[in-house]
Amino acid sequence: MRAALLAGGAALALSSTFVLAQSAPESLLPPGFDDPAPTPSPSPTPTPRPTATSTAAPAPSATNTPVVQPLPELDVADIELPPNLPSLEELEAMDTDELDELLGLKPRYDIPPAARRSLAEVGVLAPEEGGFATASLAAQPASLVRAALAGTRGPLVSRWGHILLRRALASRLAAPEGMDPVDFAALRAATLNSIGEYTAARAIAQDIDTSNWNGALTGAALDAYVATGDIVGACPAVQLQGSDRDEARWQLWRSICSAFAGQGVRAGTELSRALSRGTAPAIDVLLAQRYAGAAGSGRRAVTLEWGEVNEITPWRFAVATAVGAEIPENLLADPEPYYQRVAAVAPMLAPMARAAGADRAGREGILSASAMVDLYSQIYAIEGIEGPAAETATSLRAAYVGEPAARLAAMQEIWGASDSSAYGRLVLTAYAAARLRPSEDLADAAPQLIASMLAAGLDRDAMEWASVVEQGSEAWALLALAQPDARDSIGGGPLDSFIDADESSGQRKSRFLVAALAGLGRIDGDTAQSYSDRVGIDLSRQTKWMRTIERAADVDNPALVALLAGLGMQGEGWDRMTARHLFHIVSALNRVGLSAEARMIAAEAVARA
Repeated sequence: MRAALLAGGAALALSSTFVLAQSAPESLLPPGFDDPAPTPSPSPTPTPRPTATSTAAPAPSATNTPVVQPLPELDVADIELPPNLPSLEELEAMDTDELDELLGLKPRYDIPPAARRSLAEVGVLAPEEGGFATASLAAQPASLVRAALAGTRGPLVSRWGHILLRRALASRLAAPEGMDPVDFAALRAATLNSIGEYTAARAIAQDIDTSNWNGALTGAALDAYVATGDIVGACPAVQLQGSDRDEARWQLWRSICSAFAGQGVRAGTELSRALSRGTAPAIDVLLAQRYAGAAGSGRRAVTLEWGEVNEITPWRFAVATAVGAEIPENLLADPEPYYQRVAAVAPMLAPMARAAGADRAGREGILSASAMVDLYSQIYAIEGIEGPAAETATSLRAAYVGEPAARLAAMQEIWGASDSSAYGRLVLTAYAAARLRPSEDLADAAPQLIASMLAAGLDRDAMEWASVVEQGSEAWALLALAQPDARDSIGGGPLDSFIDADESSGQRKSRFLVAALAGLGRIDGDTAQSYSDRVGIDLSRQTKWMRTIERAADVDNPALVALLAGLGMQGEGWDRMTARHLFHIVSALNRVGLSAEARMIAAEAVARA
């Protein structure tokens, strides 16, 4: 190579001399090169063209011999190779992503710099859209916010508490000082997953560029994508991270994404290899093959073999639902709450299949009253169907268009049992109940009608029954808590009557009523203390959580109060809630301007106790 460089340099020097010789500069060539031998004069007669013969070159003199340093001898054993260099066999087994990562060809970002989004504010609900103030948690201790989010890992007892917590988690917020914004988003997405709000969790993850995802956010996002059946939606993150994860689900996911990226042959090979090697259970691989096959032109037939499958998993439910595969009835005979929540909001399922989980989704706050009405309206429009869902749809129509007495009877058929599981049916009939005019003839059903209206937040409609209900009744108690513009304190007479007639377990309704009235400030301190002693509760005793939520109310921080309220309302039923917890939750919410939520939570507690 050095000789070639010298030759190139000589040629460059010759050409440079030719150009610069027009002004006769000083020659830059070595001695002897600027005095060529004179060319002989041409002969007048043509001579034969000489043949090419090799002549011996004159021996160079010692004065004009160029000096070239010899290359040092190099021993191959002295070369230091990178550690953990793959063998040829390992290189042949690597896929494209792994090779790109090994060779440094894997891109760090999949979005142009000008299009990358800021992490200063993450969320989908702006303040002008009903979200909390962007800087609500920016000045709060990161450890406190982290503890509140990490500690909320289950459904809430209150439908209205669920709605409030979802609003706080989906708000466009700045991360607390000292907390990584991606970690903050990961905690929020994981909390949304834990309460069944998978669509909102996916939206939080999608608000951050996939190149910025860390392990925690990736895990929460993948759970949300599975729950919503959006397998391909996660492909940008899956393809960008490549082989960063090694669990079986991740490998199947990568193959599916390869198929939808136009690499059908590669995806088929990988999935066939996974099936033969037992990378994942056979049914999981077969479902992945069926899903990946939808992206190719061949559309190879895949037979799903459910015979040896003993349980359903989120991955199996999601992929089978997405490809339209029928899941055996025995696997869904007694579904866990997860599958009821997922099915209730799955758009690819038939309305009849969604209705199975609608009651749970309604009472937990995942589905609104109007969404439930829309679902059963679709069921009613299907001709020739039978079953409980069809009967409920027929009764719901009668609850809207029949005579007043017939409409009430139709609603009572929908309500069915009086246990807490029927609260979802109260949500379903909320707008039908609001259409009934108050009447003393319907006073016996007033508690259910009022509870139904309040389940959808129709407090103004519910207050129209104030002149009909009896003082001291359960309907009176619900209105006493729900009335928006309370100015006078609640008298002791009706409260005494309510407590005397309370037949709930452990007088839980009376305990909740006293605690909620005290939290809303609708009974004075002495009255609250007197009735607290009567029903056996101590509102003055505090725990660390109670002191924290009271402190958050003292500094007027609604978002932090909402997070702490959600932390204190975890549980499957209202038997997990204490009157003291209810008092501090209602009081803190009322003090920071969330009085509507405080009133609805208080009324719900008495209705469902």
